[in-house]
Amino acid sequence: MKSYRLLAMLLAGLCLGMPLQAGAQAARARSTAGVDLQARLKEVERDPKLLEAALKTGRAVAGVCDYCHGVGGNSPTPDVPNLASQIPVYNLEQLRQYAAGERKDTFMEGMIKVMNADEKVGMVLFYARQKVATKPPGNPILVAKGKDLYKKACQSCHGESGHGDDELARIAGQQPVYLNRALKRYRTGTGVRLDAAMAKSIKPMSDADIDALVAYMMSME
Repeated sequence: MKSYRLLAMLLAGLCLGMPLQAGAQAARARSTAGVDLQARLKEVERDPKLLEAALKTGRAVAGVCDYCHGVGGNSPTPDVPNLASQIPVYNLEQLRQYAAGERKDTFMEGMIKVMNADEKVGMVLFYARQKVATKPPGNPILVAKGKDLYKKACQSCHGESGHGDDELARIAGQQPVYLNRALKRYRTGTGVRLDAAMAKSIKPMSDADIDALVAYMMSME
């Protein structure tokens, strides 16, 4: 993964016109400062010409993200999340949190800080239009158990389909190791993303329960 990340940083400079000098990075960061990203997203979605341009920009940005998150946002590794089909408003908020240091990942923070507002908006719009590659159902007994757990603990917030909304992530078709790790962190309260409602839902679950829940969610379309 380290080699991929180094390559991605080099490509960021080439593909996005982002010179890697500190001064250039700071200038690009300032170009986003003060921009209401969610308002810009709505503006772009309302204007067909702006939307067309944003999707073109987003496709170029995604070319850099491919090295970790996969072509079209379908991750090649089970511990890196899929971005395909993710809700644009939700995804844009995650970018803001990384740039602000509220979500912790040194590489992600660095990449996002050198993106301007329209690159961020274009990227989330591009990924939202990509179809997530769901996994075929595995052990039917495990999946059935996971479906029952999902209905009891997750459906009221994430929806019957697991597609989420502007505030909650799409979890249908998500990568298994990423899901498993995230759920266990919510359960123990050891991650940087703490959530009382998630902790309450997941805390009663055993590791076997979480395995079953993940088996079901990764197969959801």
